Amino acid sequence: MLDLALVRRDPERVRDSASRRGLDAGFVDRVLELDTRLRALRTNVETLKAEKNALTERIARAPNRAAAAEALRPELKALDERIAAGASEIPALAGEIEQMLGDVPNVLDPRVPVGRSEEDNVVVKQWGTPTSLPFTPKPHWEIGEALGILDFERATALSGSRFTVLRGEGARLSRALINFFLDRAAARSYLEVAPPFLVTRETMWSTGQLSKFSDAMFADASSDLFLIPTAEVPLTALHRGEILSGETLPLRYCAYSPCFRKEAGAAGKDTRGLMRLHQFEKVELVWLTLPERSDEALQKLVADSEAVLAELEIPYRVVDLCSADVGFNAARTFDLETWLPSQGRYREISSCSNCTDFQARRSGIRFRRAPTARPEFVHTLNGSGLPVGRTLTAILENFQEADGSVRVPDALIPYAGFSRIGAPPASPQGNGTT
Repeated sequence: MLDLALVRRDPERVRDSASRRGLDAGFVDRVLELDTRLRALRTNVETLKAEKNALTERIARAPNRAAAAEALRPELKALDERIAAGASEIPALAGEIEQMLGDVPNVLDPRVPVGRSEEDNVVVKQWGTPTSLPFTPKPHWEIGEALGILDFERATALSGSRFTVLRGEGARLSRALINFFLDRAAARSYLEVAPPFLVTRETMWSTGQLSKFSDAMFADASSDLFLIPTAEVPLTALHRGEILSGETLPLRYCAYSPCFRKEAGAAGKDTRGLMRLHQFEKVELVWLTLPERSDEALQKLVADSEAVLAELEIPYRVVDLCSADVGFNAARTFDLETWLPSQGRYREISSCSNCTDFQARRSGIRFRRAPTARPEFVHTLNGSGLPVGRTLTAILENFQEADGSVRVPDALIPYAGFSRIGAPPASPQGNGTT
């Protein structure tokens, strides 16, 4: 949620951010208008209360208090009525302001490149050389179906479109990736958490998942619980309503979870394969940190996700998202994109975002720099470290062989227990599946 004080103090910055996102900035003037009315109303109510207190004091000092009370009763009654009338207007005005600020995305970092679409994102780093294969590369869904490790047909029979069934070595490799991601996060001082996968409406709202700009989520109307779209939700809200000690920051959490998304705005996009499913799995990384350290934390978060891709030997690049592509909660986002040979281009695998104090305001997560210091809002950050399905996609495509088999990256072999999927029969020299 935007800070009302920021809108008052620097309305041009808020207008500029909204315009760079391609949004109508007219809400700024409306918020300022309502805020002026609200402050005037509160001032008037306080003035009326002061007048009432002064009359009450006159009665208390009068030689004949009963007579004074009787004489001033009409005036006191009129003041009470005016105070009640003014006070009754305050909640509606405050609620309207809160509603408007709750529907507005975070203010962009001034360094975010201006752009109208993802085509305007800026590449800031590239690691590895895009995989060049001596044969026509197959898309991952063809590879997986031919190897018998991906079954989209039966998944559709079970659940409809945008689902898959992982079988045999596909399921084992998926599980290996989860353990690999969690172990690497633990080695980088993230505390592993096993959160609920169903959360309340308040939890969803507090992390910015129920804004009017969000895709619809899967929910159980009878209990008003939501299936999480990412473990960012329970991890970020873990300290909702708390005041933390500044000495404990930063807090760094990681969690494995299934994720559920309706992908309401993705009609016609990635209808085949693992790239855009209603249900997928991911290891999420979340930071809660001091405001002045969040920019540095974002760089470390990106580096943590990069390190996993590099260890898996998957070519990738890092892009600075432009103003039109930065998400609702974020002030700045870097995407990691992996090379997919079948498409001849890079595709997103991870987003790492600095949400500044935006989610913390909605969640009420604050800290004190000293025991008697005024509470301040923390800064929150989140990033994928990494999604299982998209990583599996990158492995199948970049490590495919001409004979139809797929080599397992060396770093994953101890986790998977095999070095190749669909290897040809062993030769007399002993080559084959391990």
